[in-house]
Amino acid sequence: MDNNPKKLTSGLTTFSKEKLISDKRRICEILAVVITALGKFVFMDFLNFRLPYVVFAILVWSLYIYNRSKKEKGILKHWGFRIDNFTRVCKIMLPFGIVSILSFLLIGSYQNTINLTWHILPLLITYPIWGTVQQFLTISLIAGNLRDLRSKKLSKVVIVCITAVLFSVVHYPSVWLMIGTFVLALFYGILYLKEKNVFAMGLFHGWLGAVFYYTVVNKDPFQEIFLNIIN
Repeated sequence: MDNNPKKLTSGLTTFSKEKLISDKRRICEILAVVITALGKFVFMDFLNFRLPYVVFAILVWSLYIYNRSKKEKGILKHWGFRIDNFTRVCKIMLPFGIVSILSFLLIGSYQNTINLTWHILPLLITYPIWGTVQQFLTISLIAGNLRDLRSKKLSKVVIVCITAVLFSVVHYPSVWLMIGTFVLALFYGILYLKEKNVFAMGLFHGWLGAVFYYTVVNKDPFQEIFLNIIN
C-alpha cells in the first residue's frame, strides 16, 4: 500500500473533482450538444450558413471549455484534452485510418466519385479543428457524461451505440456521411472509454473526413464554403 501523502492527496483531489460534476450539469451539457446539433439542420442545411455556424459553434464551445478549465482544475484532462497519451492513441487509430482510406478509394473508384484536387489541402489543415470540437461534443460530453452519470448506470455497449446513432443522425440527409460517421463513432466511442484523447481523435476525424468528401461523397467543401463566398 502506498502511504505517500502527496500521492494520496492528489488522487483524492482528482477523484473529488470528477465527483463534483453533478448529474444535472452532465444532462445540461448533453442537451446543449443536442441543441447545437439541431442548429446544424437550421443554419447549415436550411439557411446555408455553413461557415458562420461552424465558426460560431467553435467560438461558443471554446469559451465554455476555457471557463470550465479556469474554475475546475483537471477538467481538461478529464474531457480528453491531453498530450501524454497522444502518440499511443494515434498508433491505435492508425490501422483504422489506413483501412478507412483504402475503403474510401475503393468505393470512390466503384462510384467514379474520386475528385482529389488541391482543394483538399486547406481542409486537411482546418478540418481537424472542427473535428476536435465535434469529438469533444460527441465523445466527451455525450459518451463521457452518459458513462459518468451516478443516477443511471448504462453499459458501455449502450453508451457507444447511443453516441454513434446521434452522431450519424446529425449528418442526415447524406446516406454516405451517416454510414461513415456511425462507424467512426462506434470505433471512437470504444476507444474513448479506454483512452481519452480528443486531440488525436479530432485530427483523424478531420483528415478522414476530408478524404471522405473528395472520394466517396463527391462534394467539394472548400468550394462550397470558401470559394463561393469569395465569388
